[in-house]
Amino acid sequence: MSRVRSLQVIATFACLAFAITASAQFGHPLKGSWSGDWGASKDNRTRVLVDINWDGKTLTGTINPGPTGATFQKATLDPETWAVHLEADGKDQSGNAVHYVIDGKLENLGAYQRFITGTWMQGSTKGDFKLTRN
Repeated sequence: MSRVRSLQVIATFACLAFAITASAQFGHPLKGSWSGDWGASKDNRTRVLVDINWDGKTLTGTINPGPTGATFQKATLDPETWAVHLEADGKDQSGNAVHYVIDGKLENLGAYQRFITGTWMQGSTKGDFKLTRN
């Protein structure tokens, strides 16, 4: 009986070691490039790219990286509910200052192509969004 128990313990530790190694390869669950769209209706959508980084302490990133990208002012993830909150300041298509407030939920966590859905505020315009990790 003790030999069977020993094999069960060894098998359990082997599975845990594999799972930890596999999950460590992904790094932080938000790190990476995310693409998708947002809009006030299903017919009025805007393509968006969000780049999120993790330095071991802080989430940083940019909405639509490049010369006109909006750098995060605030970025949080609640690991108990997987709620994501992002805020950034940038410019709209006319060059006017605009504040972004993005609230969503991280879903499909076990897969590489996880996604975030929720509400997207750009200035006074509110809509929904879906981003998928590339």
